[in-house]
Amino acid sequence: MKIHELLHPRDQIIKIIDRIYKRGMTTTSGGNISIKDEDGNVWITPSAVDKGTLQPTDIVCVKTNGDIVGKHKPSSEFPFHKAIYDIRPDINSIIHAHPPALVSFSIVHKIPNTNIIPQAKNVCGPIGYASYELPGSDKLGTVIAKEFEKGFKAVIMENHGIVLGGVNMDDAYERFETLEFCACTILYGQMLGEPSYLEDDQIVSFYEQVAEIPEQEQDAFHPSKEREKRSEICSIVHRACEQGLMISSYGTVSVRWQENDFLITPRDFSRWEMQLEDIVQIKDGKREKGKLPSRATKIHHEIYKRNPSVNSIIMTQSPYLMAFGITKTHMDVRTIPESWIFLQDLAAYPYGHHFLPNINEELLSNAKPALIIQNDSVLVTGDDLLQTFDRLEVAEFSAKSLVMGASLGNLNPINEDQIKELKENFL
Repeated sequence: MKIHELLHPRDQIIKIIDRIYKRGMTTTSGGNISIKDEDGNVWITPSAVDKGTLQPTDIVCVKTNGDIVGKHKPSSEFPFHKAIYDIRPDINSIIHAHPPALVSFSIVHKIPNTNIIPQAKNVCGPIGYASYELPGSDKLGTVIAKEFEKGFKAVIMENHGIVLGGVNMDDAYERFETLEFCACTILYGQMLGEPSYLEDDQIVSFYEQVAEIPEQEQDAFHPSKEREKRSEICSIVHRACEQGLMISSYGTVSVRWQENDFLITPRDFSRWEMQLEDIVQIKDGKREKGKLPSRATKIHHEIYKRNPSVNSIIMTQSPYLMAFGITKTHMDVRTIPESWIFLQDLAAYPYGHHFLPNINEELLSNAKPALIIQNDSVLVTGDDLLQTFDRLEVAEFSAKSLVMGASLGNLNPINEDQIKELKENFL
């Protein structure tokens, strides 16, 4: 269930501000969130109250007549929230924050190119740019509103941060998180080399090839073992989101249930909000009745059929691994013993080699512990879901060490004799 469908506006705000704060995308005093309810009232975070300890009772309501209900003052940035709502009746939720990567773009006066991955352009839409004005001023509200008047739902604020709108809180947060992911990936990628971007027709091709789903439906039976697998998937998905290894708009997890039947996450669904009943069963190639599985379902199905030892698969976009994926830089996993033991190698495949029906056979058949699909995702497999997630963590940690190490000097991997010793003792 999406958060905007059941929770009161004040509870939605608390849930999202807590998520943003814990992910390190805002500070104790920075950022503000608001929701316009069905009566036109605006619920907004308060001014000068610790974002790390906010409670529902701290949220302020500004009535349509200007009356303020609550024990605090509304955010000092309320003027630009109101200006956006006044000019864009289709927007009902606004997030303003100072996430580090997007702030980096704001202080060099640039806009991140969302063609870095196929989903981002559709999620974020075109990005506006508002010139600097004094925080909390009516002038700031005016320049931001002018950008939203052009149709933008995301606007870089010069030397300040980012402001995003959405039809609801889920929509606004997905846009916010996806845009910050793009900014991070570009920045990390530039530490390694020159980022490459997708052409618009490549993005169109992505949606054309992933549109196909198992046509037939089946009435699913849910024995205890199957229900246990659903719980495992939800737990790992939520964990991945909390650790920045997955974002709202992208990430597919599947687990083999029996023979070549498996469970997989759904499409077009916030990974943060995933629940047991949202998971889709695939049995005899047919999808569970009334549900739409991930667009990557057929790839997962092919991997399970060809690799009996693979019992779980994660496809996701984590920023440091994707830094290698967007620069076509080889990621040498001979960084520390654990990295090589868990991953052994990290092959990279050009964008589009995962498109069906002309998929790269090597990608399907070798079932490497992990591989990168350039400008798309990292694919990790394992004997069970915890092992697969562990491999993902190790891969992302290794990628982070390499990205940071690149600024210090030459990267010196473990040598061949040391690799031979690891093989003899661990494999």
